[in-house]
Amino acid sequence: MPAEFDLTSVLAHFFEHGYARLGVVASEPELAALRSRADEIMLGKITYDDLFFQLDTHSGDYQDLEFGKGYQGPSLNYRKVEKLEKDPLFRAWLNHPVFEELAKAIYPGGVSVYRALLMTKAAETGGTYLPWHQDGGLFWGLDRDPTLQVWTALDDAPEDAGCVEVFPGSHKGGLARPVGGVVPPDIVNTTRAEQEALLLPAKAGEVLLIHNHLWHRSNVNKTGKPRRAFTVCYMNDETRCLRKKRAPRNFFKAFQR
Repeated sequence: MPAEFDLTSVLAHFFEHGYARLGVVASEPELAALRSRADEIMLGKITYDDLFFQLDTHSGDYQDLEFGKGYQGPSLNYRKVEKLEKDPLFRAWLNHPVFEELAKAIYPGGVSVYRALLMTKAAETGGTYLPWHQDGGLFWGLDRDPTLQVWTALDDAPEDAGCVEVFPGSHKGGLARPVGGVVPPDIVNTTRAEQEALLLPAKAGEVLLIHNHLWHRSNVNKTGKPRRAFTVCYMNDETRCLRKKRAPRNFFKAFQR
């Protein structure tokens, strides 16, 4: 385990505040490979069955997002690409020994991956404003909510690129509503989210930990450069999918040797 990572302090901050900075983990060669692979997948040069794609808006308005359309042809304007555990480069990254140490400290019985996804704010369009939200609840269709997300900046993510923004400590209140997802404005207005919002600019290669119940959001990208990040939600290996309309999901097991 690299000596420069004080994981005990990182996890203490994570549990207290709902987020933590791990520091720069990815080297420039690793970043270059992941950025290239991300673009190749979005442009259709490398394909895998059953990947989830969502194109970004051109308006920057979250309400204009379209759902359920999947891959719509070569474009660097995809907002999300999910199920990247299918790709060997991204799979190797989510199995990083530092992430294994962190995840197993939270889930000692075994670790699975709920989702491994690329999140982008394209250079040309700037992406979409993402309002305050929580990553859990009935919408996720699980018998328990995960708690650990590991977010890796593939590019520099300064404030004007739409860096991650958090409401520290908000995870302690649990879900704002049982369904999870976007926190309605009337609930936001009963809190100090706007006054206490904290921007978390990150350098390429830097890793953030985010609690699933932490309120977080991001603005549009105004830099004219791509803002790509790879985020992995780790969960207890005993977690089960509760969906009924289709066969329950089977989840990728992380850190298998």
